[in-house]
Amino acid sequence: MVLPFDHWNKTRVVVKGTHVEHWLNGRKVVEYELQSPDWKSRVAASKFAAYPDYGLAKSGLIGLQGDHPGTLSVRGIRVRALP
Repeated sequence: MVLPFDHWNKTRVVVKGTHVEHWLNGRKVVEYELQSPDWKSRVAASKFAAYPDYGLAKSGLIGLQGDHPGTLSVRGIRVRALP
């Protein structure tokens, strides 16, 4: 599913209301409902448990972060509102 280091991976995140889908190279890899009991239990068991407003923002900034040493390269970023 993840392409080798010398290829670009394509990711897409779609949020409609509280429904969220994450896509990687044309394949849906996860979907969930924000604030559902399952979502809340996963957040409570994560490193974000100390942030009571985690996942509640309706607007704000978008940040990109790599979780590995070295360079993070991105290209072709688009953000758009869906009807």
